[in-house]
Amino acid sequence: MSKLVRVTITVPRDVLASADGRAKRLGRSRSWVVAEAVRAYQPSDVVREPTAAYGEGEFADARRKQLAADLRLSPAERLHSAEEIARIPRLVKPRRRRTQIIGFDSFEDYFEWKKARRAGA
Repeated sequence: MSKLVRVTITVPRDVLASADGRAKRLGRSRSWVVAEAVRAYQPSDVVREPTAAYGEGEFADARRKQLAADLRLSPAERLHSAEEIARIPRLVKPRRRRTQIIGFDSFEDYFEWKKARRAGA
């Protein structure tokens, strides 16, 4: 038998009640139930990021290097960099001015619209 070590853990009441109930049904101690749960836990149960998340080969290496470089920046520097990148598409292809066509049933409708527009409404 391996050497025993005492540990202290904090768990929600319902989890403790469940462990105690299981221990009672099995005729074992609470410590035995917790130890078995730890033994049964496999690292493969842990959710991990897939290794292919950044692609493969040189492209993956470049993305990881860029991520590491970005994480070295302060939040303000990252925000500034993101704003700079967001401006690039407008430099390449500026927005065209929109043309709006408005129709009116009468000159009076047009006049009211014009007055409201001048007033800032």
